[in-house]
Formats: sequence, C-alpha cells, structure tokens
Amino acid sequence: MRSETSSPGLQVHLVHACQRDGAGGSPTAVVLETGEAAASLDDEARRGVPGAWGASHAVYVRVRDEDAPEPTVDLRFFTAEGELPACGHGTVAALVLLASRAAPGEPYRATLRTARHVFSGRARAEGDRGTGLFDPGPVDLRAPTAAELALVLPALGLAPGEAGPDARVAGVGRQRILVPVDSRAALAALAPDPDRLRAACDRLGLLGAYVHSPPSPSGSLAARMFAPSIGVPEDIANANSTACLAAHLAGRGHTDLAVDMGDALGSPARITATCVDRPTAGTGAPARAPRILIGGTALIEGDTGPGRPVTPRGTAR
Repeated sequence: MRSETSSPGLQVHLVHACQRDGAGGSPTAVVLETGEAAASLDDEARRGVPGAWGASHAVYVRVRDEDAPEPTVDLRFFTAEGELPACGHGTVAALVLLASRAAPGEPYRATLRTARHVFSGRARAEGDRGTGLFDPGPVDLRAPTAAELALVLPALGLAPGEAGPDARVAGVGRQRILVPVDSRAALAALAPDPDRLRAACDRLGLLGAYVHSPPSPSGSLAARMFAPSIGVPEDIANANSTACLAAHLAGRGHTDLAVDMGDALGSPARITATCVDRPTAGTGAPARAPRILIGGTALIEGDTGPGRPVTPRGTAR
C-alpha cells in the first residue's frame, strides 16, 4: 500500500503490533503530531480514528527534542469509547514506527510520557519491520473479592470450578482481572456474554478480563483479553495485561513469558515479558514488585513515508 499525502502536521500509519512469526498482530493507528495541526484535533476526532482505519486503538505521538540522543515522546491512546491511560501494543507500534524513521538498524531510545507515567522505551527497525521494548512501570496486584468473582466469572461463561484459584486484580494504570483456566483448549472454548461482562466491569471499575492458560516450564502460554467497557469485545494483543500477569507469575519462578493471543480473531499475536529482577522483601518489609520489560515485533503497513491523512476515507468529523 502506498502512503498518501498527509494533512500538514498530522500523519497516520497503520502498524500491526505484536506479530507472531511475522504474521497477524493488532492493527494500530499511529498518528504523528507536529506543529499547530495537532492542537486542532479534538477528542471526538481522536475517537473516530481507530474504527476508520480498521484498528481497535489509536496512539497519538508527539516527539519533543527530536534531535536529542534520547528524545522525549508524549503518547495518548484512544479507542472509540474514549481515552485510555495506557496501551501496551500501542506503545510497541509507536516505538517501531519512530525507530523506522531514525537511523535504520540502529537502536532507538526514548523517554515516553503519558498523562500518568514516565517510562523508558527502545526499538530497532529495518525497513517496515521492527521490535519494540518498554518498561510499563510498577504493577499493582491484589486478590479479587468473592463479589468480584461472582460478577465476572459467569459473564465469561465460567463456573466457579472452571477458573483457577489464583485470579488477581492487577493494573499499570486502570485495573483488570486476570483469570486462569486449566488449558489452552478451555481458553479457546470461552464464549463470554459481552453485555453482561461490560456491566460487571463497569460496576467494578475494571478495564476488562484477561483469561490465560497455565505457563509451560519454558514460560509459553496463551491468553485472551475481553474489554467491552472500552469498546473492544476482544483484544488481539494486550501487552499491559501481559505485564500484569508477568509480575504475578514472577513470584512463582516464571521470569520469562511468551504469550500467544489473537487466535480466536484470526490474527496471531505474541507478547514477550521479562522479569528484570525478582520480588524481594526485607525483614518486616512488604515484597517489592518486580520490574517487567514488555516486547513485541511490528509491521508498518505500506512505506515509512509521510503517512496518510488523519481524516481517512471521507469520514466526517
């Protein structure tokens, strides 16, 4: 696909984030903002971009100190429902696109800023493909209440005995519930009720439900993320939920994960998570949460030229 002439100061690239073996991934609209044109794009227009480009999410990128060895990059994330505090696969998509526009094949590093968090990211790209890696920040973890499980599990189509005993509520911003099932087959068979799940998540203030199989000894597993509360019935790839799971499983000896997602949607995805340091505790002190690095590969659709207009395919604003 050939990139089209863009509106001044606003460029859109479609990036397939967190691919598996060079295929699939989550289509993500990456909007590069420069100059005064960025200020003219209101939040209603931002919400319209993901659906217009065939994506569940859009990430809006503004680079500051572009010529610095490590620029600062402001990120904002949107679905059709509104703004999100974070989006892991959107972060991977943005990093790979920025790396493709820098020196080819050279490491790209940036300080990333969202409304709530400042963190580090790095990437490397050759042509239209690359790999991004970032630190999502500390993960909050707690056990769910019986009332939370009583609302969420039936909405997922799970009886109490069909979910593992080690569920967690976790977040790197907005919380979501992590629900274990006993096999990949059980995961593939899930058929949640989207309306009921949305009502449960809205009532509990949760982003959604991340359901996962047990990790193998090598750390491979599968997961599905259901997030109807943000307008995404099922997410192809959810990197921040994977970071939450990695923080949880680090205390059980799993320091490297490779999580397969997207199969139920026909778009295979993979997210890697590495625990940089194990949880530790001093005498009488609470355990320190582990630092997690999240990674994924990405494909930039078309070339890496100026990008396409931010108001695509005649969509009204």
